[in-house]
Amino acid sequence: MIEIDPAAVEDAILSLARHGAHGETGVWRVAYSAEWSSAQAQIEQWLAAAGLEVRRDAVGNVWGRLEGTEPGPVIASGSHIDSQTPGGRYDGALGVVAAIAAVRALKERAGRPRRTLEVVSLCEEEASRFRSASFWGSRAITGETRREHLDEVRDAEGVSIGDAMASVGLDPERFADARRDDIDTFVELHIEQGPRLEDEGYAVGVVTGITGIRHYVVELGGRSDHAGARPMLGRRDPMPGMAEIVLDAIGNALELGPPAVTTIGRMEVEPNLPAAVPDLVRFTIDARHPDAAEQERLFALHEAAMRRVADARGLDLVTRILLDLPPAPCDPATVATFEAAAADEGVPVLKLHSGAGHDTQRMSRIARTAMVFVRSKDGRSHTPAEFTSVEDAVAGIRVLAAGLRRLAY
Repeated sequence: MIEIDPAAVEDAILSLARHGAHGETGVWRVAYSAEWSSAQAQIEQWLAAAGLEVRRDAVGNVWGRLEGTEPGPVIASGSHIDSQTPGGRYDGALGVVAAIAAVRALKERAGRPRRTLEVVSLCEEEASRFRSASFWGSRAITGETRREHLDEVRDAEGVSIGDAMASVGLDPERFADARRDDIDTFVELHIEQGPRLEDEGYAVGVVTGITGIRHYVVELGGRSDHAGARPMLGRRDPMPGMAEIVLDAIGNALELGPPAVTTIGRMEVEPNLPAAVPDLVRFTIDARHPDAAEQERLFALHEAAMRRVADARGLDLVTRILLDLPPAPCDPATVATFEAAAADEGVPVLKLHSGAGHDTQRMSRIARTAMVFVRSKDGRSHTPAEFTSVEDAVAGIRVLAAGLRRLAY
């Protein structure tokens, strides 16, 4: 069995959480900030201490490499270190700590692998600073970033992502140098961020696939009028239209049943006055399903509801899609490898899909993929209250290490 030191894992989690600490248990660490820079520097120190060859690529992803005895494509593992605003200590960060601990344990136990192993600390996943830059680090690796993104992608203060990269010593014009074509398999350990493992009594899960995600921004336009002087009949009020669409969208997901989900998470009202009929209501719809055919059915139901309500109420309808990720099935053979690895370690695992998006979703475009989930207390994440016990983390790291051993040794 692979030995992982729980005290070392807990110390690494707490040490990394100091970079951008927010309140008692939160983390506020956005891409290309001072807190992000110091965290990536900490990762570089840990990788070097583990005896890995360390480098930082053109967009700021940090890599540690353990050269194999045979040539060929690499096996990589890692996650991201940026956070929500605020987020918790475990989302993303645990996957980086886990990959370092797993590869270090394998190196100390078995020496050089047959196939090269790499650990990666990805620069950005959350889009918490740059709203349209989600998966910036993994998108650069897979060749999905473009020159125009450097200027067009901006944060709330108007700073472009290119200028933010330059502020931490990167040359944004070299962004394309981050692209990789030599990764055979990518494996990400992550907290589940949901309740299934806890509900079913498992510390560790092996992921079969990652949900598809579509983010709509919906604008319903009507006419602003006096709240008292304009009679109810004849109003072009977008607010009840929004309410009807929201209820229909939630109903669509309930009608399709699990694992379909839909969330309305943000709303803006113009002119946003207590005594005026709104002129415009803008809101988001987040719709997800891990099955491609059922995902399209869910989208079609939502879009039909939007059009039906707008037409019936005489409202102007504009929709934009900000994020559109298809479902990403994990590689069945790699999933089976990690199931066998868990059996090697005597760790019971639950097979489940991921309801959240992950860098693995992007990496699946260039590599075979798998994910290892560890239990989230109360199923919580994207909050300072998220928590994963060190015992559960160690169980997941042992499964990760045993799977990497099967792949690389």
